[in-house]
Amino acid sequence: MSRIGNNPISITAGVTVDIQADKVVVKGNLGELEQDYSGVSFEVSDDTIVVKRNSESKDHKAKHGLYRALVANMIEGVSKGFTKELELVGVGYRASNQGQKLDLALGFSHNILLDVAPEVKVETISEKGKNPIIKLTSFDKQLVGFVAAKIRSFRPPEPYKGKGVKFVGEELRRKAGKSA
Repeated sequence: MSRIGNNPISITAGVTVDIQADKVVVKGNLGELEQDYSGVSFEVSDDTIVVKRNSESKDHKAKHGLYRALVANMIEGVSKGFTKELELVGVGYRASNQGQKLDLALGFSHNILLDVAPEVKVETISEKGKNPIIKLTSFDKQLVGFVAAKIRSFRPPEPYKGKGVKFVGEELRRKAGKSA
């Protein structure tokens, strides 16, 4: 029994959900998202959606909670949006952006230039005495997470001094280093 899949999804005001034969389309004031689905069916009432699985097979049980979570994230995304913040920890690490081009100085011999998807809004915050912060905002949760993971992969935080690109609020496991 899927506990997540059984929870009803509430539809926020200003969001329209269109359920077609093989995909769900969600429109809101921030954008429009669509998701293909199989193995489940959706029952729409006034302001809630209930996800039902077509059979008790293992595959359909697995997809039950998955599609419920995906549709709930789509509804939240087009109404509120999602934000990820990355922090650059290290001497000389800098970030700047020109529109959708992100310029990162992460201690390599050259700067890293990254073209960010147009659906993701990029903002860099640099204050004197504090670590630079990259703020990513979008209505697509998967896309924001993918772009954030891509930026983090250029210089993941190392366990001794904690230098690198990390998520704001992320707890790192630190190692002691040499003891002589």
